[in-house]
Parts: sequence; structure tokens; C-alpha cells
Amino acid sequence: MARSKTSKNWLDEHVNDPYVKKAQVDGYRSRASYKLIEINEKDKLFRPGNVVMDLGSAPGGWSQIVVPLIGDSGRVIASDILPMDGIVGVTFIQGDFTEESVYHEILETLDGNKADVVVSDMSPNLSGVNTTDQYSSIYLVELALDMARNVLKPGGSFCAKVFQGVGYEEYVKDVRTSFSKVLVRKPAASRPRSREVYIVAKGFKG
Repeated sequence: MARSKTSKNWLDEHVNDPYVKKAQVDGYRSRASYKLIEINEKDKLFRPGNVVMDLGSAPGGWSQIVVPLIGDSGRVIASDILPMDGIVGVTFIQGDFTEESVYHEILETLDGNKADVVVSDMSPNLSGVNTTDQYSSIYLVELALDMARNVLKPGGSFCAKVFQGVGYEEYVKDVRTSFSKVLVRKPAASRPRSREVYIVAKGFKG
């Protein structure tokens, strides 16, 4: 079947993307790894011994970055509806974390502890209808915020991808009610034409 012009343009952009090529050289599973690297360089989210939750983790590009930063005394609990190849230092739970069974499995893995950081690079399956996709993305990031509110320890941090558009301003205001400091980042690895930005929230009020 012939590719559409749009899909061909995406494929050409992807193949020629310097971050895709760099990820292959550096051994990262995703170009998204460089987004978290830049965010952490600016905002110092991760420390040795941290417990980190990685939502929408597949294929594992963010977990790869976190593991060496938190060291052997830290833990990463990752979750995605898609499968993810194992990473040393990461406990992976496959499933939809909004389902009760998966949510309880995550809590059991925490074993009564709280997380220091919750990160989310989740995106919806895009339909191509901008309004529908925007509502889907806001819904996902709201779920990530709910999870963060449930599992973070006081003073903890939250970092999540969100798309600018309908519901964006309201979402940022909602995040501010639970954290003492909220920043918006647009990493260099985030394509300029993309409406994605990253909300970095620190100082969870509990």
C-alpha cells in the first residue's frame, strides 16, 4: 500500500532527525531520552536513593536515564499498556494504571513507601482530529497528575508532557494547587512544530 504524503514526510523527518541518530549511537531506546536529560540538567529532579515512577514508560527511554541517576539504592517503577524490554533496576508493570488491578499492583510494588518523583511522557493514540486528540492528551495528563497526588511524598516532584491547546491553561492552574513551584519546559529535542511542552512541578504539598 502506498504511503500518504503525510506519513512519508514523518518518516523522512524521523530518519533524518539528529536526535534519532544520536539515540542509536548512545544506546538509548528513544529520542525522548534527551528531553529528560535536558529537563534534569535544569531542574535536578533525581537524586541517589530516589523512588521514581515512570508512567507511559515504553520503550524505556526515560527509565534508562533515571536508573544511573538514582543509583543502586534507588528504584524505578515503570508502567505502560505496551510491553517493555527489561532494564536492570526497573520494575515494569504492564497494563492500564487506571484499572484497579494494575493500580493496586503499583501500590504493592511501592510496598507502603511513597515516590520521590513521578514522570510521564504519555501520549494518546492520535486520531488526526485535533480537538479529539487534545482532549485525549489532557485526559491522560490529568490521570498522571492524579497518580502523582496519590503516591508522591511531601516535597516530591512531578514532570509530565502536555500539549498546548484546549484545557492546557486550566491544567497548569490545577498543578499549581498541589506544588509550590511549577515551570514549563520546551526541550531542544522537542520538535519546534510540536505543541508539546513539559510541566515540571516541585515541592508537592501533600
